[in-house]
This record gives sequence, C-alpha cells and structure tokens, in this order.
Amino acid sequence: MGDNVDRRQVLAGLAAASAAGFAGGASAQAAWPNKGMTMIVPFTPGGSTDILARIIGQKFTEAWGQSVTIENRPGAGGAVGSVQVARAPADGYTIGMGHIGTLSVNPSLYAGLQYDPLKSFEHLGMLAKVHNIMVVHPSVPARNVLEFIDYAKKNPGKLNYGTGGNGSAAHIATAAFMVATGIEMVHVPYRGTAPAVNDLLSGQIQLMMTGGPAVLPHVRAGTLRALGTASLTRLPSAKDIPTIAEAGVPGFEASQWYGLVAPAGTPKDIVAKMNAEIAKAMNDKQVAETLDRDGAESWTMTSDAFRAHIAKEIPRWAEIVQKANIRIN
Repeated sequence: MGDNVDRRQVLAGLAAASAAGFAGGASAQAAWPNKGMTMIVPFTPGGSTDILARIIGQKFTEAWGQSVTIENRPGAGGAVGSVQVARAPADGYTIGMGHIGTLSVNPSLYAGLQYDPLKSFEHLGMLAKVHNIMVVHPSVPARNVLEFIDYAKKNPGKLNYGTGGNGSAAHIATAAFMVATGIEMVHVPYRGTAPAVNDLLSGQIQLMMTGGPAVLPHVRAGTLRALGTASLTRLPSAKDIPTIAEAGVPGFEASQWYGLVAPAGTPKDIVAKMNAEIAKAMNDKQVAETLDRDGAESWTMTSDAFRAHIAKEIPRWAEIVQKANIRIN
C-alpha cells in the first residue's frame, strides 16, 4: 500500500516536473532574446556594411535590452563571415550582415562557395540601399555621363578605374556600366575603398563608382566631380547629381543593398520578431536622416520579399560577371 502511494507520488511529481519543463521552454522561447546576440559582419570595420550593422545593432539593444556584439570576419569577398553565420546554431543569437555581393554576386565569382544564399539562411529583412556614385578626377575632360562615354570610347583601355578589391560591389557595378555602354577601362583593385579614393584624389586613377559615404564629402569639397548615381532615383541628399539612367544610359541601375540573415532553421517566430524590429528601426526618423547624409536610404521588406529579391538578383549579376569576364584569382 505504502509502495503504491510512493509510486503514485513519484509519478505525479515527474508529471509536474515535465509540465513545468515544457512551460519553461515555451516561456524561454517567448522571452527571446534573453541574452546577448552576436552579429557577424563579413567585411572590415568602417565600411558601409559595418556602419549599418552598428546602427541596427544599437536599435536591437534599445528594443530588447540585450547587447549586440559586432564581430568583423572579412575574407574572400565576404564569404568567410557568411559561412560562419550559416554554420552557427539556429537559435536567433547569431545573425549576419549580408549585401549584394555576399548574397547575389558571390555564387558567380567563387567556385565551390561553401554556402547557398537562398538555402543556408533565414532572410530576416532588408535594411537599406546605398547609392553608388560615379566620380572622376577633375582632370578628366567630361562634365556628364555622355561626355565621359564619348571620351572613353576615343581612349579605349587608357582610363583606369579603382575599386575596393577584385570582385567587390564597386568592381561589379563598374563592370556593369562598361557592359551597358561598350567602353573599355583598366581595373585597378585596392585593399579597401579608402586607398582607392586616395589615388583618385591624386589623379593616379581616373574614375570610381562606389558608395556615397566614401566620395560625397570630396564631391562637396570640389576635389572630385560626380557624373551620376547608379540608381533609378536621385539621391535625396544630393539632388543635383543626375542618375546615370537619366543622364544617358536608360535603365542602368547598380545600387548596393544590405540585409540581415540568420542560420537556416532559425525559428519562424524569431524571424518575424526581427523583421518587425528591422522595419521599425530603419524607418526611425533619426536613422533615416543619418543614412541620407551618408548617401543611403532605408529599404525594408518582408522576409519572403527579401528572399525573392535575392533570387532575382543572382541570375542578373551572373550575366554581368560572364559578359564582363570577371575572374577571381
């Protein structure tokens, strides 16, 4: 009799403990995040990707009261850091910055890429678009896009353009411009955008097409001349600069875009929570003003729309890479 009572008490106790455990698990998931997060940036500090990561990281901290640690993991056009994100635990505590290069261009550039932009991640949301601006050294005798195209065609292979590296977003954007216009220029890759801008300022190279934050201050100072933006709409903070499309190359668009991803399998409720916070953060008035000053603009969308955008971009840039015969050594 006593044994039966003890047995019943033990079974009841186990059932209660099990119920508490399930309740605790549900509570823990509902309470996400209940600890700090890590955001992997697959490029060096100081660039547009890193700047945006710190903006959204701060907003996440303000919203959820948990720290967001930024880890810069550069290498192989962002592939090194992207692989790290793809292989991280799918618990919502490791996320990564992605952009046009890592999520759309790299599959065409790197043989044996160790992640799939569509299958390896949950697509948390788009953050922003950064307008590439085509700038030249003042010694170039061209005041607008059409004059530059004419000048380049009369001097095939004699003009040098700089980028932040072979296969970089700036490299691909300029290659797209050459394909669209039929001009020939010599690519001079640098280890980062800053040294390329320095050589452009000194006249050692003649042209760059890169994100506004790196060149707009020099345009405003009169040390570089802006010919056009590689977007379909004018930059709000520089409305005097026409788009390349309206300046003579109809339909041309090669803006850089940035978004957040998490390892595939991250719970859908966490993905939805992040997507909602991304939209709230990137449409904050102060954030929008900061981006505008730096030649960028908020650009948010649902997780599904973000994934669909990537799927559309991959074949588009594959065609450009093939036509421009871009190779990564």
